[in-house]
Amino acid sequence: MQRRAAVYIRVSTSTKGRHGEVAAFEQNPEVQEIPLRQLVQQRGWTLYHVYCDRASGAKADRPGLSALMRDARRGQFDVVLVWRFDRFARSIEQLVLSLAEFKALGIDFVSCQESLDTSTPMGKAMFTIIGAMAELERNVIRERVISGLEYAKTHGTKSGRAIGRPTAVFLRDDVVRLRADGLPWREVARRVGAGVTTVRRACLVAGGETGACQNPQAHHASVGAEPQDLAHA
Repeated sequence: MQRRAAVYIRVSTSTKGRHGEVAAFEQNPEVQEIPLRQLVQQRGWTLYHVYCDRASGAKADRPGLSALMRDARRGQFDVVLVWRFDRFARSIEQLVLSLAEFKALGIDFVSCQESLDTSTPMGKAMFTIIGAMAELERNVIRERVISGLEYAKTHGTKSGRAIGRPTAVFLRDDVVRLRADGLPWREVARRVGAGVTTVRRACLVAGGETGACQNPQAHHASVGAEPQDLAHA
């Protein structure tokens, strides 16, 4: 059975320039498409579709790439051809994840410029090396983040600010007093510069029981409403 091939090409910009009287794209995707079509013919494959994007490789959401992955999951083709790694994936990690998914789907991957073909023993070995490099990259980034946080905790940050959420500093007695004056929790929190949950917790700790943190106006209103409720009953 003849293998079905999908071609993916990408150019980094969609801007147009004028060449005489004609407005044309500054980057021409045919520079990638023509040699990939020739490679399909040389291998004796059938070209299923050419997927094309005019977007930066940093963009995760690319219509052409999304359509390629969607058709791959549907089993529409057997091999994917790209001009170079950076035309397909924005990072080594994305490349490894995509290659792993292609492998699970039984789809081979060919990169023309890097001479990578996962259907060959050498290509499979290269895939293993790329995966190891991606894992190394993740570990190096993780170590840098951890060491940076530890250094900042010890020596402080360049701006002088503390790491993480700033601590809210206020007096618990102020919270109790404001509640005793009849202010709602939201207004109390605004005045002391803290969150509603924080001031409620502080009030309970200061009073030792919920009664110390009650709004007296709301409490009297609820007490006064009880006889009416009974009368209606």
